[in-house]
Amino acid sequence: MPPVPADPGPRPVPPPGTDPAEGPVREAGRLSGPLFRDERPGAAEPGASETVVLRAITDDTPPPAPAGGPYPGSPVYPGPSAPQVPPAAAGHPGVPGGPAAGQPLPVPSHPGQETPVAQADPQPQPPQRKQRGGRNLQAAIGVGVGLGAVIVASLFVVKALFLAVVIAAVAVGVWELTSRLAERKEIKAPLVPLVAGGIAMVATGYWSGIQWAAASLALTGLAVMVWRMAEPPENYLRDITAGIFTAFYVPFLATFVAMMLAADDGPQRIVLFLIVTVCSDTGAYAVGYKFGRNKLAPTISPGKTREGLAGGIGLSMLAGALLMELIIDGGSWWQGLILGGCAAVTATLGDLGESMIKRDLGIKDMGTLLPGHGGIMDRLDSLLPTAPVVWLLLAAFVGS
Repeated sequence: MPPVPADPGPRPVPPPGTDPAEGPVREAGRLSGPLFRDERPGAAEPGASETVVLRAITDDTPPPAPAGGPYPGSPVYPGPSAPQVPPAAAGHPGVPGGPAAGQPLPVPSHPGQETPVAQADPQPQPPQRKQRGGRNLQAAIGVGVGLGAVIVASLFVVKALFLAVVIAAVAVGVWELTSRLAERKEIKAPLVPLVAGGIAMVATGYWSGIQWAAASLALTGLAVMVWRMAEPPENYLRDITAGIFTAFYVPFLATFVAMMLAADDGPQRIVLFLIVTVCSDTGAYAVGYKFGRNKLAPTISPGKTREGLAGGIGLSMLAGALLMELIIDGGSWWQGLILGGCAAVTATLGDLGESMIKRDLGIKDMGTLLPGHGGIMDRLDSLLPTAPVVWLLLAAFVGS
């Protein structure tokens, strides 16, 4: 830009067309030059001491500039001792009033608003590792080891002690299920007759057999119907249906564990039952995590795969063959293969069944009693349906 000479002050504006030295005056707000197609012939070029200033882009109408500039509507700048920054130059680095060097240039995106052209890229955050299934793996392993120690100690010390463990698990499981039904669906399944009937089913199954356990189930259903009569009749059928389902699902299926325990080699049968079920879950998890591609039931449990199911069946059959040959009197390896395969299938179906219940209720876990596992029912989901299958196959293979 050429230097701006000192000017003693504002000069009077001559009438348009009267000063031959200045030439005809251009209209305010218009520029002339070789780049404009509407230039009037004979217009004088700006002198070397003149500076043309572009009006800043803004929504507001600028006030009229003082007279005396080279063109109407253009201001007069002071001398070189105190230069002013033209509006067109503001916003450039190194110019007074503009941003510092290295800062983004403001570009008007809307009238009266400035938006940075470029912003510094945010620092990439390190990816956070997510735990599979959203569970604390260390807590889950610790709780699992603790439960296994309690089961083994109670099994091989006094049978009745393990029976007490089964009864406690049944009572807590009934409480968890009825509590979730009441919270999520407002279903009032009577808790007191269910807990009392569940204890009766497990105890009579251990001491008296399946006939007395079935009779206890029938009496529990009648008690649920009578107990619910104390409430208003609205939703009566819904509540007693949920109560009878709870009585069958938790305590009656657990009764087959107590009946396995009642045999002479009861502790060995319980160990076989627990290990083949755990091997089913472990094999399905390991194989599915490594090789799982095809979903088994995506609408029920998206994490389960067909490859995982095959892995669970294979590991459970292997464990069944070894344990039937080693710890069950009169057992054979081929019987263990059948038992392990059937146990893996029923364990998977039981897990899917409780997943359906939890999805219907809109919950992730049945409870929070066991860190890393959820509730008691979240650990009984595969054990409960497997118990009657293992009891029946053992009774068929080696007697009851």
